[in-house]
Amino acid sequence: MKRLIQELRRREVFRTTGLYAGIAWIVIEASSIALPTFDAPAWTMRAIIICAVIGFPIMLVLTWIYDITDHGIVVQADASDDEIAPFGSRKADFVVIGVLSVALIFSVYLNFSSGPAVEVELPPVSVLLADFDNQTGDPLFDNSLEQALSIGLEGASFVTAYNRTSAARLLESLNPGSTLDEAGARLISIREGIKLVVAGMVSADGDGYRLAARMVNPEDGAIIAESSVLAKDKIGVLAAVSTLADNIREELGDESVNDDARPIGETFTAASLDAVKHYTEGQDLAAAARYDEALPFYEMAVKEDPNFGRAYSGWALTLFYLGREEEAKALWEQALSRMDTMTERERYRTLGLYYVAVAGDFPKAVESYTALVEKYPADNTGYNNMAISYYFMLDFDKAMEAAGHGLEIYPNNKTVISNFALFAMLAGEFDKGAEHASGLLAEDPGMWKAWLPIAMQKLASNDIDAARQAYDRMAQADARGAAFANLGLADIAIFVGQFAEAAELLEAGIRDEAASGNKRLLGRKYIALAEARQKLGDAAAARDALQKGLAENEGNGQLVPAALISLELGDAEFAASIADRLGQELQPNARSFGQVIRGAIASAAGRHADAIDALRSGVTLMDSWLLRFYLGRAYFEAGRYVEAVDEFELCLARRGEATALFLDDDEPTWRYMAPLQEWLAKARDRLGAN
Repeated sequence: MKRLIQELRRREVFRTTGLYAGIAWIVIEASSIALPTFDAPAWTMRAIIICAVIGFPIMLVLTWIYDITDHGIVVQADASDDEIAPFGSRKADFVVIGVLSVALIFSVYLNFSSGPAVEVELPPVSVLLADFDNQTGDPLFDNSLEQALSIGLEGASFVTAYNRTSAARLLESLNPGSTLDEAGARLISIREGIKLVVAGMVSADGDGYRLAARMVNPEDGAIIAESSVLAKDKIGVLAAVSTLADNIREELGDESVNDDARPIGETFTAASLDAVKHYTEGQDLAAAARYDEALPFYEMAVKEDPNFGRAYSGWALTLFYLGREEEAKALWEQALSRMDTMTERERYRTLGLYYVAVAGDFPKAVESYTALVEKYPADNTGYNNMAISYYFMLDFDKAMEAAGHGLEIYPNNKTVISNFALFAMLAGEFDKGAEHASGLLAEDPGMWKAWLPIAMQKLASNDIDAARQAYDRMAQADARGAAFANLGLADIAIFVGQFAEAAELLEAGIRDEAASGNKRLLGRKYIALAEARQKLGDAAAARDALQKGLAENEGNGQLVPAALISLELGDAEFAASIADRLGQELQPNARSFGQVIRGAIASAAGRHADAIDALRSGVTLMDSWLLRFYLGRAYFEAGRYVEAVDEFELCLARRGEATALFLDDDEPTWRYMAPLQEWLAKARDRLGAN
């Protein structure tokens, strides 16, 4: 061993190895800077590293065999023990040490000066999937592969897939009888501002199947990328779709496609095409509000794949819309227990939807959707549902902000524009709300709900006639618009003190709603009728209307005003029963409304301290306009006029919230502004008199 080391020293192998390593390291580090500057392909850097590694053993062999002398390159001579030379010249040693020092300094400098690697954030990309061209003749492939490909594409954080059901409905309204093929998808994409269209094809290939997809520019149809894969049988089709999705994502610049840390099997939630097909059919029916028809398809989906978590979620939500809440909760538990079968994106969406629709825990919903959009910044669903969560938390500025992010992704999405206009109205930004609503109506006069922000802008400007005209235009849209406009016109009539006119309008509206079967709106109109009858001094008719209204529907929009009207009629015991009922709810907004009623009862009984305590505790649950209004009244009754004026002026500043106090379908409640003005005037007079 000693002799081998001595021979290596004599042949200068150690020195040459150090020199080679230093020079190779400098070349590699320099290349890592220079090659990207000249847009060199990625394989160039790999080639340099491979050459450096391959060159190392070659260098060792050549160093052992040859020596560089004054006479040129010669073959090394064998040496006896006496002939072994000392370890080279000191000059050569300094050269090697110098090269290694330069390599070390260069490496340290690059590492410290470059800092941590910066992850490139790609801009959001919106994609619409056209119907697959099914050339197999097998109906199993109809309306099933699109869902799988959509989920696969959304594995990329910057990709958001446009809702195909919405696209199909819009296409049908434009060109009745059309299908969402590549041409139809391009038309919708141009209209909605969607950036890319993905069109797929499946055909038989022997005993297997060939699947292909191409990504096109919707403006001119230019092909941006294409991909084709084979599946040996039906079982392998979903895996083939996964490969297609990965190939498309890679073309879009997604560097996580080949990330080994990505959970295996996370691309799709269902194990069989049958399950995906049934689930998609259920989703389409539910999106069209045909909930009863959707239920059997969800059931078939989970029968085909008992671990299909997303199908349980859709099934639960459909039952919730049908009012079958206990069944819905049981299925939500099934969905949540199968979170590990969902993609990461689906997990965030499912949790957020559970918190909004079932638990009513809107702060938790915001947490879920915030985590979702931080991880997937192109997720339009996340931004929209986050906006709705803030809406229920009465934080309308943040609702507008979240909806604004959604509009950046889909700038022409009518639902998001309509929501943004409503959020602006509730935030008190009446002009902004009316501006967005007017733009939407110019594009689609059938969007009747957009007349509400316009009507409220006119009311805020005290232009009563213009507000009525806005509701008249709403009524011309369709039957639903007419039913809503009827309540809006009655709301104006109560606001201006025309109670008999309001009662007449509402009685006509009640007849129409009884024929149409809209129990929710029917219940609201009965409650508003009770308010008008109470103002007219007809207590019996008011009580009758309250009873009928609560028999039709018992949401917050009916229970709270029913309790307050009952209190005005002297029925404090009935009002207290509603307060107790709301106090048992888990949702903070329901419990805060219960405190409004308790505070109003205590104030009417002269228990001013109890009233103020109840209302203040309600504010900690949900700081609503109605709480502040009744807190101002409680302070006034207690002789605390400074505090009363302060609360009433706060309500005046937050008058946007008075446009739809109970947030139930944004039904108008501007009539509450009339008593606010009366109480504020009285409080100011008392304050001035003191």
